[in-house]
Amino acid sequence: MAKKLGSRQILLRALRQSKRATMSTLRLILGDQLNIRHSWFSESERARSDLTYVLMELRSETDYAWHHAQKVLGIFAAMRGFAQALQKAGCRVRYIKIGDQDNQQNFIDNLHALIKAGQISQLERQQADEYRLESAFQSADFGIPVTVVDSEHFLQDRASISQQFAQKIPRMEYFYRALRKQYQILLDDNGQPLGGQWNYDQDNRKRWGGQPPASPWLNHHNDLTALWDEITQAQIKTLGAPQAADFAWPISRSQAKQTLAVFIETALPNFGAYQDAMSSASPTLFHAGISFALNIKLLHPMEVIQAAEKELKAGRVSLSTTEGFIRQILGWREFVRAVYWARMPGYATLNALNHQRPLPRWFWSGQTKMSCLKHAIDQSLALGYAHHIQRLMLTGNFALLAGIAPDEVDAWYLGIYVDAFEWVELPNTRGMSQYADGGLLGSKPYTSSASYIHKMSDYCKGCSYQHAQRHGEGACPFNSLYWHFHHRHSATLQKNPRLGMTYQTWKKMPESEQSATLLQAEHYLTNIDHL
Repeated sequence: MAKKLGSRQILLRALRQSKRATMSTLRLILGDQLNIRHSWFSESERARSDLTYVLMELRSETDYAWHHAQKVLGIFAAMRGFAQALQKAGCRVRYIKIGDQDNQQNFIDNLHALIKAGQISQLERQQADEYRLESAFQSADFGIPVTVVDSEHFLQDRASISQQFAQKIPRMEYFYRALRKQYQILLDDNGQPLGGQWNYDQDNRKRWGGQPPASPWLNHHNDLTALWDEITQAQIKTLGAPQAADFAWPISRSQAKQTLAVFIETALPNFGAYQDAMSSASPTLFHAGISFALNIKLLHPMEVIQAAEKELKAGRVSLSTTEGFIRQILGWREFVRAVYWARMPGYATLNALNHQRPLPRWFWSGQTKMSCLKHAIDQSLALGYAHHIQRLMLTGNFALLAGIAPDEVDAWYLGIYVDAFEWVELPNTRGMSQYADGGLLGSKPYTSSASYIHKMSDYCKGCSYQHAQRHGEGACPFNSLYWHFHHRHSATLQKNPRLGMTYQTWKKMPESEQSATLLQAEHYLTNIDHL
């Protein structure tokens, strides 16, 4: 009897050990977490037999906003390529495609199903960069231990920036200087800024007249027609042109590195001087085209910064250009993320100016007689891209002057640009562009009349409207709307020291000129869908 009991105990122990051996850890990789340099993918980690990496294409992610076709295509293609690279490296990967019959079309339900079916004993995930997702994961009960790790991409820890920005948001310039010191970027041997100053923005505001020649982006010529067929079969609603047969955006680590290398060699030398310029002759001018790759983490910000520094040290790029470029990555990109995580979820509801007007219909079609806006919107629909001045001083400027509801502006920016993820889009739109946060992020509203657009672009040439005309037939809408905006918000804005000259100019205008200007603006606002 004792012998039989001992055998049974041995058998049960063996069964338990066998069951434990099949138990494994599930690691979730989101579509914007394609960072092969993450410690998850070190050689020792890849050798573990108890790990399964899972990636998912989901309707919950394609449908929460109306996304550009190239955004959906690019993310899905990059995810599939990343999964294949992991499999080639010996990793066990579970990939859920958009059309799979067992796809529950959201993270939580799919994870529950995988945990139940696969003897999963541990779930691991990286911090989600969007508040929407992070909240959903934190609220979910998976019935097993869950470990959350850093994405190992950004240069500032989320916990520290949330604490630092919770009470008062510092000005970006001082935040940027602190990071320069922390990471020893563009400093001399005494820890002071190279050239004796921190910021060379005043040197980087030239209009581009066609010379030097613009630097075309590297087109990777990805054929994504089969993937686009899957997306259309899934009846995913998208906007813009998919360009599936000749997809230009980088969708792999190697393609992203090639894009960066081409920019550094051909465009960076002229980026600084012309970074604010706009032209109908070139949609990209000297911009990098790396924001999509950065935001899905095919590139790391520090390797981008170091590549620019290397060119400065070699004498191939000026200090003002190098500083201007690095400020976008080290300063602004890190800064808006800090604002986002310190102030969500309330930040997404701010509307300090109480703007309520619907977005004009032509924002979705480009069918407007305003040449500058037509160029910017047509370009956005075709490429899923517009550079920062087109976003801030054209589409964003118009929306602010016209009093468009911030929710509608957010939805447009989040959907139409391939590089738009909420952590970077929302502070840029609701804060920098629309001043809906009342000045938490920027020290003043970023507005302009047609004079700025004429100064920095060739868009006014041949336009149906006259850039120098404030009111009357053919007057550019930007002019009367500019003064209408400042007039209707004078109680709030005229105390702002950075707007003192604007209000002095308004007060010096004859009353008849003020009245004609305001009437012109009101006419345009009444007929906003037909401008």
